[in-house]
Amino acid sequence: MPDVLSCKEENETRRKRKDSKTTGKCNIAAENGELLNGLSAAPDEKPPVTATRDEFGSQLKIIQINDQVRELQTILRDKETERGDFVFYADRLIRLVVEEGLNQLPYETCTVKTPTGASYEGLAFQRGNCGVSIMRSGEAMEKGLRDCCRSIRIGKILIKFNEESKTPMVYYAKFPPGIDQRKVLLMYPLLNSGATVITAIKVLLDHGVKQENILLLNVFATPNGVKQLLKNFPSVTILTSEVHSDCPSYFGQRYFGTD
Repeated sequence: MPDVLSCKEENETRRKRKDSKTTGKCNIAAENGELLNGLSAAPDEKPPVTATRDEFGSQLKIIQINDQVRELQTILRDKETERGDFVFYADRLIRLVVEEGLNQLPYETCTVKTPTGASYEGLAFQRGNCGVSIMRSGEAMEKGLRDCCRSIRIGKILIKFNEESKTPMVYYAKFPPGIDQRKVLLMYPLLNSGATVITAIKVLLDHGVKQENILLLNVFATPNGVKQLLKNFPSVTILTSEVHSDCPSYFGQRYFGTD
């Protein structure tokens, strides 16, 4: 009997040692970023990062994120999305950004008469708002603004990168009269490095527009783009649907069918 108990105890001890070694290997694998089932994560590959407004202060505003917005962002990032669907869902997301952008503009109280003769205390836009699109991608956002503000004036800026110097160059700029006294909704769907938008804002400042009167309406931004823009123009306001390290640079090509 003592020999039988001794064998059982020895087997139990061996089993515990084996389990301990297996657990140790799992812990080491987890620390090294390895995954179970034979999969492993590339140690040098960093996953995409999503930033929040808290990282950049009050000058960055992000539209309310819900399941509908996340679905629209997903469809626009999906390589399988056909162009017709891409334009349709891009217009929907742009419209949400524009609607929230209008909410950032100043209003004033007013009183109107209803068809029943009652008085209604409401709000009306203060005069002096305009839009400026950065061609060509920014023109994709003009429809969303027109759908919300039928009579709003819209200017344009054309910026291209110089092939030799690799710097943005202004080729064309036309603005509504008195733009220096207006609130400007600057429209550009992508904020990647920030170079194009920074150049456009410099043009607006050269025409007398104040930083605090510029609101960038944007669809997709990167943390670096937001950082660079606010570093150069801390009083400009950015409104976007998402701040993510993976910027869909193909947006303009897919929207206009030039991909």
